[in-house]
Amino acid sequence: MQYCWMNGEYKRAEELLISPFDHGFLYGIGFFETFRTYDGHVFLFEEHMERLARALEEYRISMPYTTEEIRAAVQRLTALSADRDGYFRLNISAGTHEIGLAPSRYDSPNVILFRKELPQVERGTPKKGVWLETPRNLPESSVRHKSHNYMNNVKGRLELPSLKEQEGIFVTAEGYVAEGITSNVFWIKDGVLYTPAIETGILPGITRTFVLAIAEEAGMRVHEGFFPKSVVEQADEVFISNAVQELVPLFQIGDTPLPGASGVYTNKLHERYVQAIADRKEG
Repeated sequence: MQYCWMNGEYKRAEELLISPFDHGFLYGIGFFETFRTYDGHVFLFEEHMERLARALEEYRISMPYTTEEIRAAVQRLTALSADRDGYFRLNISAGTHEIGLAPSRYDSPNVILFRKELPQVERGTPKKGVWLETPRNLPESSVRHKSHNYMNNVKGRLELPSLKEQEGIFVTAEGYVAEGITSNVFWIKDGVLYTPAIETGILPGITRTFVLAIAEEAGMRVHEGFFPKSVVEQADEVFISNAVQELVPLFQIGDTPLPGASGVYTNKLHERYVQAIADRKEG
């Protein structure tokens, strides 16, 4: 049985109701965060909530719950699921209003915390990277938010039979490598870590930011910028990242083979990431 938390109440998934007049449905006005738990704790939880708050503020959507109230809801949903760690999505939609772009603020949003079981995949299992034909679209704001407007990602997803063993990689209309359908992308060449710049229009991933930080702590040089596909195809190692799957090595990008799970730098960074999770729980 799947439990959810909606507007302060715990409900079974089949009991959730939302009005068709919610502007999240009518106009796609809403934002979300996805994360997972480790022994009941969310890694980088404050960072996820801060990113969400920035998006809500820009679009004048009130957030009626504190970070601690959301954290408590995560813990309660975990308890209702036999204390098993889970995959969570915190969703804030604009709320119910008349048809038309009338409100100057959204003060009564619908806030829903979903939980589902984590995918049964061994940590660090490699995937194949596929260059997408769908170009990465431009964000609606100066920085891309994790919004309900996900059609570009869906269009890219439709190019692949499954995301279990593959990840689609977007390229911008100008030909620069952007990001994955559900991830940020990194590669290593001669011991230097590279990743597309935020200015390419990618999502400023929470895990992405943390990976850059631990790479610098490990003494690696880090370079963000604008890169064509050919640069990635000449890399020594390539991996993707997100909050649920952590760091995932690629064993191939396009037609180019890669070391996958045997990548020395990828493994080094992933070990540091896992250690940071353990340190946060203890701290």
